Amino acid sequence: MYYLLFGMLLFLSCTVLAQNPADSVAKIQYSGYAEAYYSYSFSRPSQHEKESFLYNYKRHNEVNINLAYAKANYARKNIRANLALMIGNYAQYNLSAEPSWAQLVYEANMGIRLTKQANWWLDVGVLPSHIGFESAVGADCWTLTRSLVAENSPYFETGVKLGHTSRNGQLQLAFLLLNGWQRIQKPTAVQMPSAGFQVYYHPNNIFTLNYSNFIGTDKPDSLSAFRTYHNFYLLIDPATKWGITLGFDIGTDQYNNQKYGVWYVPTLLTRYKINHNNKLVWRLEYFNDAKQIIIAIPPSNNSQIWGTSLNYDHSITSNVLWRIEGKYYRARNAIFQTPNGVDADNVTLTTALSIKL
Repeated sequence: MYYLLFGMLLFLSCTVLAQNPADSVAKIQYSGYAEAYYSYSFSRPSQHEKESFLYNYKRHNEVNINLAYAKANYARKNIRANLALMIGNYAQYNLSAEPSWAQLVYEANMGIRLTKQANWWLDVGVLPSHIGFESAVGADCWTLTRSLVAENSPYFETGVKLGHTSRNGQLQLAFLLLNGWQRIQKPTAVQMPSAGFQVYYHPNNIFTLNYSNFIGTDKPDSLSAFRTYHNFYLLIDPATKWGITLGFDIGTDQYNNQKYGVWYVPTLLTRYKINHNNKLVWRLEYFNDAKQIIIAIPPSNNSQIWGTSLNYDHSITSNVLWRIEGKYYRARNAIFQTPNGVDADNVTLTTALSIKL
């Protein structure tokens, strides 16, 4: 991966030198993002750290940075490249299994256009995940905090992506060969490749329909495990006050090193636009992982969690957003750490301020 980052920088530098100065300045764009937050969990977890299945807005009762990154983007007609480096809780917790150097990498990829007549691109490197309707960039999501399904499915992926966009831009297809389930560096014990596929259909300004999958493994080859994952979502966002996102995810994998189990996650988001600068979002979600394939929390032996939240957004300017959210979790068993043991209920209040540059 060091070679990838070095190659990205070399590629950008050489391309700039090959162009005239005015053209080079126009082709390279710089951007950034930063989001600070404060979150209070009424369970009062020890060490100021929330539950193991949460990776964003992780710290309790302290002001912190969830995500901040600086990004350089280069684009010409047949070539493109992105490099973004980051800090924050998202990097600290969501990439904790990666080498320390990789925890700084938010995005590092380059691509070439394969055909002149059809819009086919081949991209390689660290890419945004092709799964789900949420990303790590809070300002791009309807809610302040991420849903349970987003927290426990890939935010990023490393590999090769063959993508196609139709001439009218309504249909996008992607075929991927990956290092694994949300991996930058592939684990030594895993040699089996993983793959993914995506169909994204946006026929008009109101409806978006998406199907994405993952087929592969994140476990040592010695276990002969095989993971399948399917992500469906429908986004209805007319130019009116109301908008709806419906999602359903289902996966299968081994548990107890032998048997196979299923986990599934329905999610519903409803957004109401009070006016141009103010919005409300209500979320309802259910994470059923009875065999604890994804969420394994002792002493519980059955991870089933209901969640609901109410979110208020206020756009201070076009690129500065203030948000506040109240969220309630109810688990089938007591899994939330408290000063006196564990509880099945959890309430949090979170507020955040973000800026896009």
